[in-house]
Order: sequence, then structure tokens, then C-alpha cells
Amino acid sequence: MGFTSKFVVLAIAVSAAVYVFPREEKYVGVNLHGVNHTADTFSFYLRDPEKPERITGGSGLIDPYGGSGITCCALLPRVWAPGARLQIHTTHYPKPPPDGKRVEIKQTIQAEIPKYLEGQPGELWVLRMPDGKVEVVSSNYRPDHQRWPGKVKGWPVPSIEYRRERWELYRKIEEADVRTFTQALEDLETSPVTSAQEDWESMKSHRPQDLNGFSGPDDPLYVAERKASYMRALESSKKNLQIIMEAKP
Repeated sequence: MGFTSKFVVLAIAVSAAVYVFPREEKYVGVNLHGVNHTADTFSFYLRDPEKPERITGGSGLIDPYGGSGITCCALLPRVWAPGARLQIHTTHYPKPPPDGKRVEIKQTIQAEIPKYLEGQPGELWVLRMPDGKVEVVSSNYRPDHQRWPGKVKGWPVPSIEYRRERWELYRKIEEADVRTFTQALEDLETSPVTSAQEDWESMKSHRPQDLNGFSGPDDPLYVAERKASYMRALESSKKNLQIIMEAKP
């Protein structure tokens, strides 16, 4: 390699060092968390403050009144200064009307970074607050820790409306199971051959090993086994439904 080539390589290396070292001095990478205190499904992502075309990390979808777990990554100023901000790109999905389509709302938010609790950046928490506003907290403590510096203490608490909505969903599912197995027993009683034949074909496709020991759908032992299976399933569904009804919010 000639002198000119060596000089060019050295110049590039020096230029890269001049870019990287001040950047490492200015920013630090930290773990990223998302917390959702609302009934709307929520997600977000962050961009590199010096390279806006580059996404540094995000949350994925966060369920209502849920959290994202630990993801990667956020770049925070190594030294906090008043006015420090993050650009956060969010999406949330308000509950649609019964006859409407799902609505997707995207926003770009400039969130102020609060003063670091212990003088240095902690993990970054992006929170969708109960009023729908998005705030950030830099903390190595969880929301339920006594030293958590956020405005809202503790993990999200589902609203009574949301809890009843979920309860109603589970109730309908369990009631449907009770109806299904009740009807299956009635069909087996009134039309044993037809009902057993339908079950036999289904099991032959999905669980053929369960047919071992039976001669066919008209085998009395098979019909009796089906009846016993439906009765067990019905009893289990009734018990589950009773538990759900007693747990109504």
C-alpha cells in the first residue's frame, strides 16, 4: 500500500473516531419498557436522535392495562439537561363502535425527559397515561417500587368497564361450550348412528389414535365412549361457567 493509500485509510479512521467518540460521550443506550394505563391497545417506537431514519427500538403491541416487557433500545443523553426531549412515534386503537371499523391513530410526540433520579440515565419507560397522554420516565426501578419517580404509582389497574367487558367475553365462551355439549348429547341420544359417524370422521382426520380398539362408528363401545366424553366436557363447562358467574366484577 502506497503512502497516499495509507493516508486515506488513516484519515477515514480518524474521521470515524471523531464521530463515534463524541457520540458515545453524548448518548447511552438503555433498556426500553412500555406501560399502558388505558383501554386502548398501544404501541410505539423511537428513532435515533442523530439519525432520524434509524429506529432504535419499540414496544410491539401493548394490551390494554398491560406492559411490553423489556425491549431494546433507547438512546438517552448521558448527561441530563433541562429541555431534553425524545421523539416518540405512537399508535393506538380506540374501541370501534359495534358496526364500525377498527380505527388506528398515529401520533408523533415530543416527550420531555425528566431529570435523572440518581444523576445518570436509567432504563426508559414510555407510559400511556390514564388520560391518553404519553410520558417518559428514566428509572431502574419498576412502577410498583417505592422509589419509582413516575406520576402514577404501580402497575395499570383495569377499569371496571374493561373488567366487565372481558368477563362478558369469557361468560359467552363458556355458555357456548355448555350449549355445544348439551346439543351433542341430545344428538347422540336421538340419532346415535348419524352423530357417531360424524364424530368418527372428524377423529379419523385429527386424532386417529383415539379410534384404536373400536370397530367403527356403529360400535356400541364407541357410542358409549362418546357419550361419556360429552358428559365429562359438559360437567367441566358447567363448573367453569359457575366460577365465571361468581367472579363477575
